[in-house]
Amino acid sequence: MKFSEQWLRSWVSPQVSRDELVARLSMAGLEVDSVTPVAGAFSGVVVGEVLSTEQHPDADKLRVCQVSSGTETFQVVCGAPNVRPGLKIPFAMIGAELPGDFKIKKAKLRGVESNGMLCSASELQISDDHDGLMELAADAPVGQDIRAYLGLDDVIIELGLTPNRGDCLSLSGLAREVGALYAAPVTRLQVAAVAPAHDEVRPVEVTAPAACPRYLGRVIRNVDLSRPTPLWMVERLRRAEVRSIDAAVDITNYVMLELGQPMHAFDLAEINGGIRVRMAEEGEKLVLLDGQEVTLRPDTLVIADHNRALAIAGVMGGEHSGVSGKTRDLFLESAFFDTIAVAGKARSYGLHTDSSHRFERGVDFQLAREAMERATGLLLEIVGGEAGPIIEAVNEAHLPKVAPVTLRAERITQMLGMEMDVAEVERLLTALDLKISADGAGQWRVEVPSHRFDISLEVDLIEELGRLYGYNRLPVRYPQARLAPTARSEARVELPALRRLLVARGFHEAITYSFIDPKLFELFSPGVKPLMLANPISADMAAMRSSLWPGLVSALQHNLNRQQSRVRLFEGGLRFVGQLEGLKQEPMLAGVLCGSRLPEAWAHGRDAVDFYDAKADVEAVLGAAGDLAAFSFVPGEHPALHPGQTARIEREGRLVGFLGALHPELAKTLDLDQPVYMFELVLAEVMQGKLPTFSELSRFPEVRRDLAVLVDREVPAESVLATIREAAGESLTDLRLFDVYHGKGIDPLRKSLAVGLTWQHPSRTLTDDEVNNTMQNIVTSLEDRFNATLRK
Repeated sequence: MKFSEQWLRSWVSPQVSRDELVARLSMAGLEVDSVTPVAGAFSGVVVGEVLSTEQHPDADKLRVCQVSSGTETFQVVCGAPNVRPGLKIPFAMIGAELPGDFKIKKAKLRGVESNGMLCSASELQISDDHDGLMELAADAPVGQDIRAYLGLDDVIIELGLTPNRGDCLSLSGLAREVGALYAAPVTRLQVAAVAPAHDEVRPVEVTAPAACPRYLGRVIRNVDLSRPTPLWMVERLRRAEVRSIDAAVDITNYVMLELGQPMHAFDLAEINGGIRVRMAEEGEKLVLLDGQEVTLRPDTLVIADHNRALAIAGVMGGEHSGVSGKTRDLFLESAFFDTIAVAGKARSYGLHTDSSHRFERGVDFQLAREAMERATGLLLEIVGGEAGPIIEAVNEAHLPKVAPVTLRAERITQMLGMEMDVAEVERLLTALDLKISADGAGQWRVEVPSHRFDISLEVDLIEELGRLYGYNRLPVRYPQARLAPTARSEARVELPALRRLLVARGFHEAITYSFIDPKLFELFSPGVKPLMLANPISADMAAMRSSLWPGLVSALQHNLNRQQSRVRLFEGGLRFVGQLEGLKQEPMLAGVLCGSRLPEAWAHGRDAVDFYDAKADVEAVLGAAGDLAAFSFVPGEHPALHPGQTARIEREGRLVGFLGALHPELAKTLDLDQPVYMFELVLAEVMQGKLPTFSELSRFPEVRRDLAVLVDREVPAESVLATIREAAGESLTDLRLFDVYHGKGIDPLRKSLAVGLTWQHPSRTLTDDEVNNTMQNIVTSLEDRFNATLRK
């Protein structure tokens, strides 16, 4: 929202400096993004009038002009294409200083003397228009200083309003805020109803009352759009960055900026029959005012006549029904469109307009008639004509309902940390046009006006009190509480510890969006219906993720595309499974890695990371809580993982997560030309471990034996190790698989597993006979269960 300080001060003018006003607005939640002068720094420029022009004797593109300053006539050489007799322009006289420290002096151009300079808007830094001289109104007073004539000692203030403050997208709303902040009187706009001069109306039919609960229309006959828009209105529009087009369009834009009600003027001759407010038909086309042709969707509300669509409601009008220089009669529209019905429609057609910006944030549903009368009065004053009666179609059942809110004094004290005087509470809220009545028991009944969509709870009112009173004036009090340290469970590991563990293993933490591209969702979870956002930020962020992998793989792609050949990323966050009914939000821990096993260094090899490197990282995470033995890795399947390199991670039969290599087809689709390994774990299962217990260290020697057996290649090594543990007895302290071999010298259908076993008794030395008997039991168990044989 951009506005002129002078315009604001014509509504309310607190006795404070510009800097203080800007700072107070920001502290009140209406953040000021910029303060820009409306023109450059210059002096000595007056309103001049071109009396005559003649061709320069030695230059085709130059003309020798006689220019009046009101008291004298000067000869000026000018090359602007629009210079002509009778034109009034900014005239920089001898001695004038223009922006950029440019001083005007006498000069000769191709041998002809020039006494001054005729200026364009860009040369005065009023606008970027440099196509010709800046043309002033025909009634501009010749000789008057241009800064005074155009009111250029002014600034443009830009506010970065939050979406809930649509009421401040107008000068009346801003004036109300400033008046409340400074307890300053506000000059309210007095809008008188325009008496009809004829009885012509066009019937209005609303077939989508939920989307358009209120629609007003009025016929205005015999307007003269050849009349120019007044300078004061053009300047106020320009300083709000609204381009002046013609009087009818300028007036509707002006009323929108002044009151906050978007409006539209149709050429009455282009309307067939009456007005129909309806949903668009499938495949219906409309050429917009900007010349773009769009194909309308059935969920789009349109303003139509009896034959065709005329405008996208709340967004933009159509080209064929727009006002032009031939227009003699107008149909003026002022309506309230439901926020949900309009939200996102402009963006879906690649548009963003001042009208849609306001309707998406909420427009006062009681404002349409006042805006209609205001616009009608300005039209009759500026372009003439005769107004007919207002026709209104309203559906009270679908208009927003504003319920009163109860405010308690004790709650104010609790929330703001101070007792606020009763008179101060009532003054601040009344200044915002809230109707407040006390019940004598330390509470008030507050009726919320129709322009404040964002106030519905008691805390909303308290926020308004804190905002207007001044956050910087609220007392600083440190909280007091009896805090005892909480007991830390040794059987549980928290996410911060897992983060530190992964960082220590060479990973970097990533934070990705919870919403992803629906196409990416389908690649990682084919056949699963995603939870779609009703109003996404963009089309490629429309689905809630059911896995952390899509975001991490996208981050990995981003790094690989920037010459980062070794990438290790992890993330802890929520995944969203199911639809709104029965939605499951589950904390997960996921990671991706690719590239070399070790960072580049003279002592390191160049081996690429493989499945077992990823498994080692996962085992480190699973073992952080001290219960690694509770987890098992079994062959599994996942649509995003390589069919032969996928492991299900289970705990007592429950699925904990997956580990594996990215599926080759998926890698090809994502343009990844190297192996990528991924894991994803249910965080609740990983965090829960077992309480560590102390076992007294044995003073007796260990006994180590190695064993190599041949088993079928399909037999998992984990099953073999489990059988060995079962048969090895309680004195077994360590079991390690140190070699897996299949190839030359071994049956192609078999593989060799070599393990190291270590025993140690807590109270005595183990004998060779005991160890030999245990080894024999192990071999027998392996023979019985897996048809295993000793490797020779």
